[in-house]
Amino acid sequence: MPDVQVDRFQMAPSILPADVPELSDDECLACLARAVEAHDSARLDEVAALIGRLAVTIE
Repeated sequence: MPDVQVDRFQMAPSILPADVPELSDDECLACLARAVEAHDSARLDEVAALIGRLAVTIE
């Protein structure tokens, strides 16, 4: 089998949501708890992004 060269300088796309700042898991969970506790429907996008960020971590 011949060797295959791989270009390691080309970055793979991130699987993390782009609209969530870099947070530790604990910070992300705390933000999610505050957003859910507020019962503000205007924050649904933030809640979904935080859940998505945590789901990526779990996988």
